[in-house]
Amino acid sequence: MKKIFTLIIFFLALAFSVGAQEEMQATKHLESIVLGSGCFWGEEKRFEAIPGVVDAVSGYADGRGVPPNYREITKAKNRFNSNNHAEVVLVVFNRNVVSAEDILKNYFEGHDPTQVNRQGNDIGTQYRSVILTTNDQQNEIAKKLLNEFQGLMSRQGYGKIVTKIKPLEKFYYAEEYHQDYLAKNPNGYCPDYSTGVVFKKNKNLVEIDNSLLLKGKQIIVIESESCPYCAKFRETVLSSYKGTVPLTYRFASQLTGLNIKTETWATPTVLFLENGNEIYGKQGYMDTEAFYKILGLFKLGKTEAFKVAFNEGTDARYCRQYEIFKNTPDGVFLDKLSGAVLFDTKDRFNSSTGWLSFTKPVEGSVTEHLDTSFGMIRTEIRSKSSGIHLGHVFPDGPKGQPRYCVNATVLDFKPREDFLSASSG
Repeated sequence: MKKIFTLIIFFLALAFSVGAQEEMQATKHLESIVLGSGCFWGEEKRFEAIPGVVDAVSGYADGRGVPPNYREITKAKNRFNSNNHAEVVLVVFNRNVVSAEDILKNYFEGHDPTQVNRQGNDIGTQYRSVILTTNDQQNEIAKKLLNEFQGLMSRQGYGKIVTKIKPLEKFYYAEEYHQDYLAKNPNGYCPDYSTGVVFKKNKNLVEIDNSLLLKGKQIIVIESESCPYCAKFRETVLSSYKGTVPLTYRFASQLTGLNIKTETWATPTVLFLENGNEIYGKQGYMDTEAFYKILGLFKLGKTEAFKVAFNEGTDARYCRQYEIFKNTPDGVFLDKLSGAVLFDTKDRFNSSTGWLSFTKPVEGSVTEHLDTSFGMIRTEIRSKSSGIHLGHVFPDGPKGQPRYCVNATVLDFKPREDFLSASSG
């Protein structure tokens, strides 16, 4: 409904003469501009996040002789057709809250305007950089900002800005499935083509120091502003992470000094580094299972612990890790990957089986699953936080209690004093 209202206002404005349009906008405080800067999915969401923007609508504009729909503009014959329509976003904003100049500054900062008919891995005339104005003042502002941004880009080693600035002739509403695309597709990525060059640096921003990221194993999550996939990844996967491999957040422009191989234009992008060098990289949103599978390979390698955690294997009886863990001092056992607390020494007992045994897990830390492998019917237990395989639960514990039979290789141990100290800190 909101999109329809936006378009009604927009088309009514275009139907009036310039004088009537200005009068209408003065009354309604609404102004519109159409901007092309690559794939419209991410741009729509980014502009919507600007305070004062009423709505942002995906569409097509600035073409001739090509039907304005996604199927036609993406055909091979139109990929380098100079008359092809561009993917654009109609931005409707309240000029009493945000100015056209602020919108255009965000536009230039949000993509690489020196790229000819491309942004990131998206190549073709539909991805060209273009500003389509709806009044003369916007045209003047856009040209002024282009010249100013050219100086900033040149000082950072970039080439000539290729953004075209022209009056809007007609805007075509994109197919419904393209509107609010990121909200409709829960797993994916937000395209971020920004260069890191900005009109005015925030004086409150602290200079990024990556020196600690050059030491040992590190996880870096590359985010961008107004990225719903980044927010979802933080909330659903990373919020419970307390593992021993440090986790750091960065923008793509904040990776100075690191040896990165993966393209960083998609957010979130997760990088797994060792001594500043990328070992693994994954673009886009990952669910918990995928994240911990990669982390497991990164941290554990092709070890027995990895086989147990992800292939539902079993430690050898009386294995080395069991001998270390069977008589630890007072403390807790942690998920080797997520760092979540799983078991407490207060619930440990000697079952004489050669595997760690507990009468219960920490409440809410494990999940139970039916296991019919090897012709048996058993109850498997997994870590709730990471999903890794821990072992099985049997009904033959002391005094009629359960026996949680757990593989020691997938656990870490922390003395209670250290755990309490870390928790309070």
